[in-house]
Amino acid sequence: MPATDHLVIFDTTLRDGEQSPGATMTKAEKLRIAKILEKLRVDVIEAGFAIASQGDFEAVKGIAESIKGSTICSLARALDKDIDRAAEAIRPAERGRIHTFIATSPIHMKHKLQMQPDEVVEQAVRSVKRARSHVDDVEFSCEDAGRSDLDFLCRIIEAAINAGATTINIPDTVGYAIPEQFGETIRQLLNRVPNADKAIFSVHCHNDLGLAVANSLAAVSSGARQVECTINGLGERAGNASLEELVMAVRTRQDLYTIDTRIDTHHIVPASRLVSTITGFPVQPNKAIVGANAFAHESGIHQDGVLKHRETYEIMRAEDVGWHTNSLVLGKHSGRNAFRSRLLELGIQFETETELNEAFTRFKALADLKHEIFDEDLQAIASHTRQEEEGRYGLVTMQVCSETGVVPKASLTLLMDGKEHKVDAEGSGPVDATFKAIESLVDSGCNLQLYSVNNITSGTDAQGEVTVRLERGGRIVNGVGADTDIIIASAKAYIEALNLITSGGVRQHPQGADV
Repeated sequence: MPATDHLVIFDTTLRDGEQSPGATMTKAEKLRIAKILEKLRVDVIEAGFAIASQGDFEAVKGIAESIKGSTICSLARALDKDIDRAAEAIRPAERGRIHTFIATSPIHMKHKLQMQPDEVVEQAVRSVKRARSHVDDVEFSCEDAGRSDLDFLCRIIEAAINAGATTINIPDTVGYAIPEQFGETIRQLLNRVPNADKAIFSVHCHNDLGLAVANSLAAVSSGARQVECTINGLGERAGNASLEELVMAVRTRQDLYTIDTRIDTHHIVPASRLVSTITGFPVQPNKAIVGANAFAHESGIHQDGVLKHRETYEIMRAEDVGWHTNSLVLGKHSGRNAFRSRLLELGIQFETETELNEAFTRFKALADLKHEIFDEDLQAIASHTRQEEEGRYGLVTMQVCSETGVVPKASLTLLMDGKEHKVDAEGSGPVDATFKAIESLVDSGCNLQLYSVNNITSGTDAQGEVTVRLERGGRIVNGVGADTDIIIASAKAYIEALNLITSGGVRQHPQGADV
């Protein structure tokens, strides 16, 4: 293969990660995530699927204009219109890549593409050549390679490399592979494809059986030199291979791996928290590397061992992945310049002075309630400042009564289309009463699919972050609200979800047939 002195990290949080139900991000949110990925020293950022929508196109283009330290990539089906749109979106990038794909498994070719194998090879070659007419860096993926015939994979990969592909990606699209088998597939491809030395081989593993990271590592052991992954393992269905787990596994077990990544691991935890805040997908406490309990020790035996010698029970240092770096940064006496400077350090920049002023006002209000303001609090302030500025609905005031032996009642004043409305409702609990009060006015016809509460920081004065997932007519959105009062946070989250569901914008699925 082409010489590479490190394992290439291809992050697809902004593309495949966004395919998680309700995880659609705005252009500004995508740019914030891209900036922290750049700090992480991610080699390739897959910024989106340019042809899926005008919003996706603008996001990819905006990231290409702003990010200098990483290659910026756009996904494209093996179609001329997709490839040309991708090329247009990444044109401003210092280093751009087009990632084109076509299905190669018998079940996909027959039922989805309705094409014969010869036709698939011809289209793959045509798409790679067209992509190479725009850029030198072209990645070709064999969709559903995990269930594809090995002989056919060898054939189409050889043709794609001859056509100009510089990276060949082997995706386990449906999470079907087992590590030993998947590693052997990579080994066979590297040995059997005659021109395999002219491309970097990559893997993209899904987590349907909980094996995405294990399969990726097996592939690396077999010679793969790029892994595709997402922050927090975000992605459709059970998600993708987790960037933080892959990076730290390779970094920690250098006795087994002859290659390392260039990731600056100190930004892993901040990146995880930013993605969680923006998408509304909380990180489970026992999640490896970035979970709240990842470096916690409850057992007395473990605690004693760690105190005597850290490596008795810890194989990594918490500080190396970004823990304990977010100590008190600001307080109630901090000024606007200090506030702005810290936001810039976190990669947060408001488009207007009005937005900054609104965020500063929220910061001051929070500082009156909380003695310690952490980076996570600032991330939440930045996210929710933008969210509450727009939308058909808004929260003006609310009062909730919850008393033992008394049916809970919520009284809210809501904005709808610029006019205030007073609404009341009873419910089985204060949150139920609040949601029923909102619905008594809006009558949205939505189904509540998820209600989740997560603390942003530790302590009883911490902000609570609530995620509300609503579904209507097949469209799924996540609303997120934050406040030191969890009931108010719940109302904010529900209202944000309503604003999203009524905004009318629908993001096309990257593999939709009618894009």
